[in-house]
Amino acid sequence: MNILNNPTSIQGNWKAGWALDLHTVKSIPLGDGKFDTTYTEIGKALNELKYHQNYIQIEQLANEVIAFLKTRLVLPYIDVIIPTPPSKKRDIQPVEEIAKLVSKGLNIPIDTNYIVKTKNTSELKALDDPLEREKLLTNAFYLQDLRYQNKKILLFDDLFRSGSTLKEITKTLYYNGHVNNVYIITLTKTRSKK
Repeated sequence: MNILNNPTSIQGNWKAGWALDLHTVKSIPLGDGKFDTTYTEIGKALNELKYHQNYIQIEQLANEVIAFLKTRLVLPYIDVIIPTPPSKKRDIQPVEEIAKLVSKGLNIPIDTNYIVKTKNTSELKALDDPLEREKLLTNAFYLQDLRYQNKKILLFDDLFRSGSTLKEITKTLYYNGHVNNVYIITLTKTRSKK
């Protein structure tokens, strides 16, 4: 895999954000809720990791993130990498495992316990209404303390869809954590915001 030609800027209430690639190239409905989906390379690797427990993908995806972040001018100023809290319990949390390797590869500390999820938000996928998503996410995250006050945070997630979760976490980091800047990196981005 080599994604350095495919990154996409993602917009939100953060300083800057990027998705390494789109998640899918196309998806054709087959009926009965099934689809014939063509993934990008990174989208396929992420799908294999999350839904088929193909853990070999962790290192490969981490290497892609590391290679991309080395092209960003802000990299030397990032104080900590914070993975988004998982919405589903898994034996191995893909976002955290990839973030740990990115942290090691870039020699930037990681904090997997700073953001605490206070609400179950697993039903977000089923909500197309942005106002319903926003309502569900309001006050869904809590910060342990002010340890990153005036610091630059790299928030890491696997998939950017509508951005609702990342916007709520960013808002919490700015207003409750008093961080200086939030930067976002995701592995993939959906073609639609639903």
